[in-house]
Amino acid sequence: MQTATFYIILLRMTDIAVEKSNSAVLGQPFTDEELEALLKAGVHLGHAKSKNHPSMQPFIFGLRNNISIIDLTKTKEKLHQALDFIKSVVAKNGIILLVGTRPAAKKIVAEVAEKSNMPYLTGRWIGGALTNFKVIVKRVEYMENLEKEKAEGGFEKYTKKERLDKDEEIIRLQKMFHGLRPLKRLPEAVFVVNMIEDETPVREAKRLKIPSIALTDTNSNVSLLDWPIPSNDDAMPAVKYMVEKIGQAIEEGKKTAEASKNSNVNL
Repeated sequence: MQTATFYIILLRMTDIAVEKSNSAVLGQPFTDEELEALLKAGVHLGHAKSKNHPSMQPFIFGLRNNISIIDLTKTKEKLHQALDFIKSVVAKNGIILLVGTRPAAKKIVAEVAEKSNMPYLTGRWIGGALTNFKVIVKRVEYMENLEKEKAEGGFEKYTKKERLDKDEEIIRLQKMFHGLRPLKRLPEAVFVVNMIEDETPVREAKRLKIPSIALTDTNSNVSLLDWPIPSNDDAMPAVKYMVEKIGQAIEEGKKTAEASKNSNVNL
């Protein structure tokens, strides 16, 4: 499908006034299924022009009622580049830390991460989770030791008040650190759903020279990232579509790693 045809459809669906186009072009079929899926998910809908970050300008196609429209052909290109990078990292048994603390991201991020056994954070970002990693590891170990002690009946030696306190401590720690259980070393990459909400993990990753991937809405600072993916980062359909794509890339990387492992065993 030609780019012109796609954007005629896009502009119609977003009520942008356009000049009359060649009837032959208008008659061409909509054949790019991926662009159509991005469009249906609302990936193209950005913020008001006044909120745009200058670094996102190359990825903005135009305006609808002063709302920025993301260029989905560039989204598609950047998405494929990011997915290829993720596959290559996971194929070498690398770890991807997934971060999504906004309501639209929490559930899907947790589901994708748990399915692929990757670490994740859906609560408030823990300052120093990367830059003060050794402390975080010790807190996770402390949580797991408490869980083990309780499961083995070790709490029976405490008073009722002490048992209640320890139960509350476990709940508090699980709320903060449950998703970080698989993070036994620093990750090879970090994926963030919302740059504005979770810029701190991106900056921590940058400080440690850990590659970062993120959805970048029109108000995002692309210059902080290694692998930006121009996309709406607030609407649930858009976030779900993108995070599921990340999950698929992780699974493909794992299959490649497993195939490589089996090949070496058979040699």
